[in-house]
Formats: sequence, C-alpha cells, structure tokens
Amino acid sequence: MEALKLYDIQDLRHEQVPVPELKNAGDVLITVKAAGICGSDLSRFKKLGPYESGMTFGHEFSGVVAAVGSDVKDLKPGMRVAACPTFHCGTCSYCETGEPSRCTSLHVIGARRDGAFATQVLLPAKQVMALPDAVDFDTAALIEPSAVVAHGFYRTSIQPGATVAIMGCGSIGLLAIQWARIFGAKTIYAIDIDDGKLGIAQKMGADHVINPLTAPAHEQLSLLTDGVGVDLAIESAGSPITSAQVLALPKKGGEVVYMGIPYGDVPIERFYFEKIVRNELTVYGSWNALSAPFPGKEWEATIFYMEKGLINVKPMISHHLPLKEGPQAFQKMISGQPGYVKVLLYPEE
Repeated sequence: MEALKLYDIQDLRHEQVPVPELKNAGDVLITVKAAGICGSDLSRFKKLGPYESGMTFGHEFSGVVAAVGSDVKDLKPGMRVAACPTFHCGTCSYCETGEPSRCTSLHVIGARRDGAFATQVLLPAKQVMALPDAVDFDTAALIEPSAVVAHGFYRTSIQPGATVAIMGCGSIGLLAIQWARIFGAKTIYAIDIDDGKLGIAQKMGADHVINPLTAPAHEQLSLLTDGVGVDLAIESAGSPITSAQVLALPKKGGEVVYMGIPYGDVPIERFYFEKIVRNELTVYGSWNALSAPFPGKEWEATIFYMEKGLINVKPMISHHLPLKEGPQAFQKMISGQPGYVKVLLYPEE
C-alpha cells in the first residue's frame, strides 16, 4: 500500500509499505477514503520534524472498515467510519478524574504510531465511530478538528446571545465560526489578514469580517461593538502576534480561549497584557478534543451537527489531491502559496 512518511524537517516521502497487521483482538483495520492536512502537520513538516523518523504521517481521516479483530462486535467490514486518533493512558491522575485531554502520555497517530496518510490505518475499536449516511467522507475527515474546536467552547461560559470574535481563519477558526453559532452566538466577528479566508469566513456564517492590515483588529472591533468588545475571543491563528492581540478583543469580564499553538516565544506588549488585569479577563487554554467517557461529547456532538447540516465544512475545503501529491502540497502550503485552506488527500486516487 502507499503512505506518506516524515523522515526529517521538510523530508516527506511517498512510499510503498506493507499493510498493517491485525495483532490485537480489539483492533480495526480501516481503508482510508479521505485524510486532511492539519496545521500541526504543517508545523512538524516545516520546522519541528517528526517525533520518530520515518513514521507514517497524518491523523485527520475517514474511511471504511476493512477487517476487525476477533473481539470486535459492533464494527463490521464495509462500515463507513471515522476515528479518534488520540491515545490516552487511562491510569494517570488526569485520566482517572475524567480529564483525558490532560493525560500525561497523550499522543496521536502520525507521531509514535503510524498515521492516516496511507491506504490503510490500524486503530483500537474503542476509537472508531460509525458514520451516519448523511455524513460523507470529506466531511467526516474533519470530525477530529471540529471536535478540537468544540472542546474549547465547552471550556467557556458562553451563553445564547453572546458576541464572539475569532482571530485567525484557518481550519480551526473557520470551524469555530459554526461552533459559535451552535453555542448560541448572536454576532460573530472573523479576523484575518487574508481577504480570501475572510470571504470563506462569511460563507461559514461570520456576520462581520475584519482585516487588521487596514487598522488594528481591536480598533475595528471597538467601532463595531460601540466600544464594548465581545463576550468571547478565540485565538486560532497560532501566531505570536495574534496571541497577544487577542487580549484586546473581549469586553470587561470577557473570556479568551487559546486554540492556536504559536511554536515560538510570545512577546506581549504592556497594552495587551494589561487587558487581562484591568478588564478582569478569564483566559483558557484548550488542548486536543477528549472528555469522559472517551472519546467524549465533542465527538458525539460533532457527528450530530454534521448530520443535521449545522456544521458544513465544504466551503473550507480548498484542494482535493491524490496522496502521492502530498509532499508537493506541503511545500506549497509552507511557502505561503495563496488559496490553500483545508487540503484533503485521497490514497485510492
């Protein structure tokens, strides 16, 4: 079968590899139908490198059950599925108290276990979820990032009628627009320096779009909110700059959720830092997408809202490519070539 393996920084190779073997009675072998490139994949490719050289990359995917272990009862060959790619130990203090996203041994496929940029991938049955007929493979490939966003919203105290600002309109930010509406947001502001992404944000449901290249985001937002600010601000760009600037968006007593990972030092000017203290902000970090019982309400809710059409990912899928074109796609994306938002790879094409 074919696979994309990451050997070093910017060394991603398309190779032929053996099909994974069912070694455990509780395992499920899945034929991958669609796999998405995550922002964390780009960071690993561009500057961090692999956890283990030569590991099959990727963790966002959907597919069809190819084979199951002898103990698997609820999943059958031919079933359409998605899967939680994240492993937790189940025994550390965080897992035992129902906080698996804080597990001390948390890891995903594509890191220390072979991932989903391949013809087939192997996972325990407890991590595999059947898909409703109304959820197609492209949509299902984005269940994992959608669950990541849902996890962040569940951490907040957002109430119906809230105002929400989302800083960064990559995949996570665009999904956050629709989750904000699901959680009852009355008005949603999308912020990005890419007008193309702001156009997609409007298609995803943003009420107002702001380009900070015109004027600082907080100044434009202040005009739109009569100087008040928003109830909740989401940082989803993962930039050192926006990680500081987002603090100026909430109203007094408002909330900030960090979903992006800057992978660098975050220098915060006094103007922005003082917003935390003077405006008595509540600041949340949000990591991964798990809750108890595993894998959590984030996954169940995502599939439900995708089935109902309230999460529509189609406007944000910019490219459909065969798996063999993955290395070139990664290079184009890190070079800043315009037009790339969510890229899906197809091993069977």
